[in-house]
Amino acid sequence: MTVSIIPLEGIREARPGDDVVELLTGGLEVSRVTLQEGDVMVVTHKLVSKAEGRIVELGADPEAHRDLIIREASAILRRRDALVITETPHGFVCANAGVDRSNVAPGRAVLLPVDPDRSARRIRARLLNAFGITVGVVITDTFGRAWRHGLTDIAIGVAGIPAIVDHRGTLDTFGNTLEVTEVAIADEIAAAADLVMGKARGIPAAVVRGLELPVHDGSASDLVRHPSDDLFR
Repeated sequence: MTVSIIPLEGIREARPGDDVVELLTGGLEVSRVTLQEGDVMVVTHKLVSKAEGRIVELGADPEAHRDLIIREASAILRRRDALVITETPHGFVCANAGVDRSNVAPGRAVLLPVDPDRSARRIRARLLNAFGITVGVVITDTFGRAWRHGLTDIAIGVAGIPAIVDHRGTLDTFGNTLEVTEVAIADEIAAAADLVMGKARGIPAAVVRGLELPVHDGSASDLVRHPSDDLFR
């Protein structure tokens, strides 16, 4: 299996009320990319959040950012100086409740979509209507990881593909039964797509092709570990 990752260039800055699929269509045209059955459209949450109006004016108040983080969090899990580890209403455990001041005008912050899975489903339905093509959709954000340095993109919204591929009960190459292997395929797609999108290139979307995933009503919530299974809380 060969996988291709195709960046979509020429997508302008999203504004509240924009149609995300119209923006993506512009990127497909500029990049001369024709969607194919089974493609996965990967979109940064910034594009989606801005189009959905999830932009907050912070102004010059130095406390406004902190207050916004607290408001967006459903729980504060850890604090260290200016860093706050939170749980969001979506169930994500992340820094600063996903409140982000990068790639936005000074004095503003961008919030996570209210329901990223719903946003992904809406984009997928609109792509099907526009092109007659069945694709998967992954909405991404950049997260840190416990136990490891560095950041990577993960899936916060999923539609049309499984979020997790479960290999439990199957055999490995030595005939051993796999007991715990669940592959976070949506997170792997998000991280792979970020290789061509990046944080400073102004490319908020990419097409991942060749994965041969089944059509599946996946959800990013499938990736969220329940607190009862979390050994570190």
